[in-house]
Amino acid sequence: MLKQHRELSMSIRRTIENNEEAGIRPSKTYQSFVAATGGHRELNFIEKDVKNYITREVRNVSEQEDAKEFGKYLLRMKEKNPNFFFELQLEEDQSIKLAFWADARSRAAFEYFGDVISFDTTYNTNRALEACMPTTIHRWCIWHIMRKIPSKLNGYKGHADIEQEMSQVVWNSHNKDSFDRNWNGFLLNFGLADNKWLSDLYEDHHIWVPIYLDHHFWAGMRSTQRSESMHSFFNKYITRNSSLIQFVKQYDNCLGSREQAERESDAADFHTVIPCATKSSIEAQNICEFASESEELTAILHCAYDNVMAEIEALKAKRKGTSSLSHEEANLESVNELQSPPRIRTRGRPKKRLGSKLEK
Repeated sequence: MLKQHRELSMSIRRTIENNEEAGIRPSKTYQSFVAATGGHRELNFIEKDVKNYITREVRNVSEQEDAKEFGKYLLRMKEKNPNFFFELQLEEDQSIKLAFWADARSRAAFEYFGDVISFDTTYNTNRALEACMPTTIHRWCIWHIMRKIPSKLNGYKGHADIEQEMSQVVWNSHNKDSFDRNWNGFLLNFGLADNKWLSDLYEDHHIWVPIYLDHHFWAGMRSTQRSESMHSFFNKYITRNSSLIQFVKQYDNCLGSREQAERESDAADFHTVIPCATKSSIEAQNICEFASESEELTAILHCAYDNVMAEIEALKAKRKGTSSLSHEEANLESVNELQSPPRIRTRGRPKKRLGSKLEK
């Protein structure tokens, strides 16, 4: 098909824009047009035209305008719901250094169910936790530690046996004293007493060995698997090329999708009768009591969603020449002064991982 014969009608453009807003990838959008018309030959445009239109018209936001649109979007969210919170930390030139926002529903959920927080981040976590959450109990991801055993100890003879024995010591020690005995025996048996990586691990055994942590509540988590499982979910909406305004919009779409799934589950639970395993009247009574408590809990959460006014204390900028812009003082004039943050190109794995001894 010649280029001069290809064009996108107004209705096609509107559909492309709506699909882009919903996080539908261009290839899927094009395939939907193909399916609707009955084949590729029935279209007077190709997939490349869809992608070009998105790049040229939909995503064509300059870096200067991107920051302003990002700030305006946060202001609109605050106007829609007073419990929406945001704060921006700015450089001297008004470029965005740090951004934090939390919608009302997430704040309410944290207020009631924030017993455990999973951080999907590697760098500076320990330092940040000491400053922001000094009273919390922090643990390392044991899955990442055990995964490093082959690379850290493969230079030793019988490294497969070493890995198996270390796993036995870590997982099957029934108390702290037995762990200490088993660990020392493990080091002596395999001649690992001088291994720096193992020595550093033992110094910090209180924040990764299960027997030292199981008396705390962790919501069943011993690794960052739950955080990492969110990657595939967010990849449906966000790409590495997403602008600031696209990111915040698609993030809200993600939250909306999760909220709708919860509503559907609640509706299914409300209209579904849990089958009893026996004919016992006691079992039937327990099920009724549980349903009553669930309704009460749902009412409490909805009330919190409407009324939560929790104060979030923002970190004060420690670097000279920085400022902040919070949801309490932001207005359209201040938002129009915002500049986009500088783009940072990553080149492989950083040389230093602050706050962690696991890479030594």
